[in-house]
Amino acid sequence: MTVAQKLQAFWNHPAGPKTIHFWAPTFKWGISLANIADIHRPADKISTPQQVAITATGVIWSRYSTQITPVNYNLLAVNAFMAVTGSYQLYRKFSHEMAQKPATA
Repeated sequence: MTVAQKLQAFWNHPAGPKTIHFWAPTFKWGISLANIADIHRPADKISTPQQVAITATGVIWSRYSTQITPVNYNLLAVNAFMAVTGSYQLYRKFSHEMAQKPATA
């Protein structure tokens, strides 16, 4: 298959750039990138409800993206990444909170 044929197949794919099924997950990468930027934010400034929502969204939509036809790998990738970054932020938040608790004897 030539490069031109591959590009045409990508362009005409049911989840290709002519559809919302391509652009919605592509723009959703912005949320994941913002979450990566927040890795340098102090752990006490992390919003637990926000990170729970990001993690849950990532998990739920990752599963969904494997069940639709055709499988939307862009949607799968962005949501798996959201689940991982959200989980990491929650880990940071809870680790910080546990370290702040006074030791009980």
